Amino acid sequence: MSWVIAFELMMLVTSGCALVVSGWLLLQARKRRSLQALAGFGLMMALWCGGHIAIQQGWHDAGVLLILANPLMPTFFLHFALRFVRPERPRVPAWLLWLSRHIVAIYATSVAVILLSWDGPGGTVVALGPFVDFFVFRGLGWFNIAYTVVVGILAHLVLVWGLSVHQGNLRRSIVAMFAAGAWGLLLATSFIFPSLGFDWYPYPMLLLPSYVVLLVYGVVRYQILEANDFAKRTLLWLVLMAVLLVLMALLGVLARHFGLVQLAAVPLWQLWICALLAVAVALLLRGPLTTLSGLLIYPGMRLDEALLERWLSRLKAEDSWQGLQARAAELISAQVRQPVHIQLQHEGTGAPLRCEGELSILCQHQARGWRFRLQGWEDLKPGLRLTGEVFGSLLSTSCGLLERSLQLAEAERRRLASEHLVELGSLSAVMAHELRNPLNVISMATADLPAERRSLIQTQLARADRQISDLLLYSGRLELHRQPVQLQALLDSLAPLFDWQQTRFESEIPPGLMLSADPHRLQQVFTNLIENALSFVRNQPGSLIRVEYDADGGYVRIHNNGPAIDASLHATLFHPFVSRRAGGSGLGLAIVRRIMDTHGGHVALRDDLGWPVTFELAFEPNPIQDLTS
Repeated sequence: MSWVIAFELMMLVTSGCALVVSGWLLLQARKRRSLQALAGFGLMMALWCGGHIAIQQGWHDAGVLLILANPLMPTFFLHFALRFVRPERPRVPAWLLWLSRHIVAIYATSVAVILLSWDGPGGTVVALGPFVDFFVFRGLGWFNIAYTVVVGILAHLVLVWGLSVHQGNLRRSIVAMFAAGAWGLLLATSFIFPSLGFDWYPYPMLLLPSYVVLLVYGVVRYQILEANDFAKRTLLWLVLMAVLLVLMALLGVLARHFGLVQLAAVPLWQLWICALLAVAVALLLRGPLTTLSGLLIYPGMRLDEALLERWLSRLKAEDSWQGLQARAAELISAQVRQPVHIQLQHEGTGAPLRCEGELSILCQHQARGWRFRLQGWEDLKPGLRLTGEVFGSLLSTSCGLLERSLQLAEAERRRLASEHLVELGSLSAVMAHELRNPLNVISMATADLPAERRSLIQTQLARADRQISDLLLYSGRLELHRQPVQLQALLDSLAPLFDWQQTRFESEIPPGLMLSADPHRLQQVFTNLIENALSFVRNQPGSLIRVEYDADGGYVRIHNNGPAIDASLHATLFHPFVSRRAGGSGLGLAIVRRIMDTHGGHVALRDDLGWPVTFELAFEPNPIQDLTS
């Protein structure tokens, strides 16, 4: 293939690339207005290359006119640079403001220079080396090229200013534009040499298609993420084409040595064209063949990007474990067209996951995050099994997202509760001081009253003082002083303090059971729970309170056989100022919950253990030791 054909082919490729890129930029310009001017630059580049093609085809007049229109190329680029780097800043250089305000005049000047060059004349066509026809500047054409260089310098000065004031991706884009500009200048320099009298073939111009692509990619790669994915695929195919071209050249050289005379006689450029056509056909058939191979290897699979996005968005929309489990079962069952059981085991749940005899996806929280496994899928088709694997992976991701979301919500709840308690604590301290002063005065004023009336008043004053103390305890700051506490000894010390009134108290705590806790706060927990139970069972036939330890779960439970708690109170039982007994402050159970939370544990009401009322205490993470074992 002659170098003339190579030059004409590269100009055609450059023109085509510039037109495609310009069209894409115009579509993107709806969101980024600066890309309109860059699209104009690409269009002028296409016309400029079209001028060289026209000259090679013998259309000299049209080709000269198109080449002499090149001042519009840097003008469009200057307009783009002004829009791209000019920020909304209070201090912008005067020259930059002048250029921005007079951009229409610069366009008009460029058009005037083009018209003057056309009338000049500004260029002619001569023979050059292998070229029968090649463009060279003459007369006013030199003014045309000088004006083009000046406008290009102005555009790069604008970029220099942008480089000095911007950071981040905008700065990176400007650096990429400078690199692409330097490459373009290197390639375009060879175009000028014949006009200076050098009879040199413009080899660098054969690489001109790369300039357009690199310039546009440098601009948009940090602004439009989709461009990077397209560039990744394009680079892969360009490398593949380059490898094929090398292989075809090597094949042409070696063919004669292996006796392949007919193959050796084929011109190298024809081998290259065949290789490029093979790559193009492979590119066109890649999608359909990938789909076909997937259907053959994984029959029954119906997965695509849209389906995966829909799955993930619907799973992420759930804000509870129950909702996520139900939604996951619904989605995968509809996809495989048979019921699929979903089971999630997050932190705090119990037994190992088992779903024998069912088509199941079991998702479990482990040390390295969420992991899934399929159960009962062994006899299904490979396509359905792959569907289950993909869905299980998405479900694991969604479980992790939900877990973090709930943790953040809980942290925010605790933060707000802490702020509220700080405010309430400050208010309570002031109110306690203001209330206890008049209570003390009332107490002293009862000294001369009859004994019966004085006792009645003192009882009510003591009750008011307890309520004030409870309020201070609930709203104040809790500081723990942990130490080993022998639970049975603590209960033995508390027993004489209660008025049992015919209520039997049983303790089934191992003598060596130790808890890591604040003994004073732990005493408040058991005092409040036992006192709360006594208020309902004392003086009742067969009344019983039992404290026991569940070694399997590590729980301490306080049972009583009093009346069951109404189901309507279960959700708010541990909230402040919720009481089910007359004369109660409504803070006893709320204080218990706050102390347990501060210890890192929790308290829960149970009515499924064979007792009407059971309060279950868990000290986490597992601070209980049985020294007898």
